[in-house]
Amino acid sequence: MWKDENILETRQLTRRFGGLVAVGQLDLTVRHGELLALIGPNGAGKTTLFNLICGRLSPTEGEIFFKGRNITGLRPDRISHLGIARTLQITSIFQGLTVFDNVWVAAQSRMRFFNPLVKTARFRDLHASVTGTLEKLGLADKGGILASELSYGDQRLLEIAIALATRPSLLLLDEPTSGLSGVEAETVTQTVAELVRSVDVILVEHDMGVVMNLADRVVVLHEGRIIADGSPDQISKNELVQEVYLGG
Repeated sequence: MWKDENILETRQLTRRFGGLVAVGQLDLTVRHGELLALIGPNGAGKTTLFNLICGRLSPTEGEIFFKGRNITGLRPDRISHLGIARTLQITSIFQGLTVFDNVWVAAQSRMRFFNPLVKTARFRDLHASVTGTLEKLGLADKGGILASELSYGDQRLLEIAIALATRPSLLLLDEPTSGLSGVEAETVTQTVAELVRSVDVILVEHDMGVVMNLADRVVVLHEGRIIADGSPDQISKNELVQEVYLGG
């Protein structure tokens, strides 16, 4: 059984695209029980790192360990089943399905046995799980609405609900407040703050207010490498970070 304090670890993780090193010899640890914010300028390698962790890309070199298990090179579906889920920068939901059915599809993927000829109403545990997830995200009263009819802020919440329905141990959030109004961004921020009670989170976010309010620890990437790692207060005062990212 996994007992290490680090839920995720990368060792010398590298991804090249031709002559471009998008991620270079990255040694990163994510501790159980913390919210880690990953920041850096555009092109720093943040999304590439997420894609490597989730199996959408294979590393050129290096290894990735999740709960002490080497997951390097595993398929995305296998990594998902092991307990890693993510959201995307561009909202990815089933626009033609209801809010409830969007989350149902994700929750159903965790069933070991599923008979498509059995009426869904008979899956009471699954129904309760979906309902609970929607309640957690503040979407319980919108379950019967088509996803396409939701506000953009609620669509972002729905995407998080879909990820949570797969019962992850580690949730990767890629710019969850991007494109949101102030009120919508505050709602998503409060939701993420509550989620960390039950799931470990890596957050990629450009809004430094969100980062400083949410993060236990901040890692700064620049040109695919870590240039700073510390508390939000330490990062805000770091001269190198101010120079390459915060514009100070």
